[in-house]
Amino acid sequence: MDGTLFDSMPHHAQAWDEVTRRHGLSFTPQECYREEGRTGIDILQELFRREQDKGRPTEIDSLSPEEQLLHIRSIYQEKSDRFHSLGSVLPIRGAYELLQYLRSLPDTQIWIVTGSAQQTLFNQLDTAFPGIFTRERMITANDVQHGKPSPEPYLTAWQRTNLPKSDCCVIENAPLGVRSAKAAGLFTYAVNTDNLPVSALQEEGADCVVGNMDQLLQIISKTHTL
Repeated sequence: MDGTLFDSMPHHAQAWDEVTRRHGLSFTPQECYREEGRTGIDILQELFRREQDKGRPTEIDSLSPEEQLLHIRSIYQEKSDRFHSLGSVLPIRGAYELLQYLRSLPDTQIWIVTGSAQQTLFNQLDTAFPGIFTRERMITANDVQHGKPSPEPYLTAWQRTNLPKSDCCVIENAPLGVRSAKAAGLFTYAVNTDNLPVSALQEEGADCVVGNMDQLLQIISKTHTL
């Protein structure tokens, strides 16, 4: 969803940078783009581990495991609040046209598989992409135990489609999302909306890398015609 349906990554990067600095952690905008797709709790747990591995004191050191998790969740809520305060985000250019084309194909299912739990984005789906999505076809951070790059999110969606893997494909924009999809055994298109080095997507196993949604629509429509 982030970076594939909505141009939300700049707001995420800013929110993460500000909030992690406030808590003695470091998560730069560049890292945010690289780690996109992971759940917020996973990210914060890793950031604290990173500081501890360096021998640096952190604000969770004296807390029990249960208290640590509660504190990490509160930081993630703080990040979510900051993200919301930055205002609404626009849809990715060409995403709605691609979705309309896919919806026009017979017996096509369209799913969202996201590491996000941002309610504001879910609320914008019907406005930005009317008639495309249903809650029954969404796998979010709240639906899995292990987020991307684990294959669990995409495997969960695939299993619910009741389709063979050969009839499914993934549209991703993040390296860790590509890794997750390929680990699930699914054909994966990578759309480089974050202007990453193309190699960052190819090295994770993307089957096809394009620069924008317009190019992807051309490829998919041509493939379907053939």
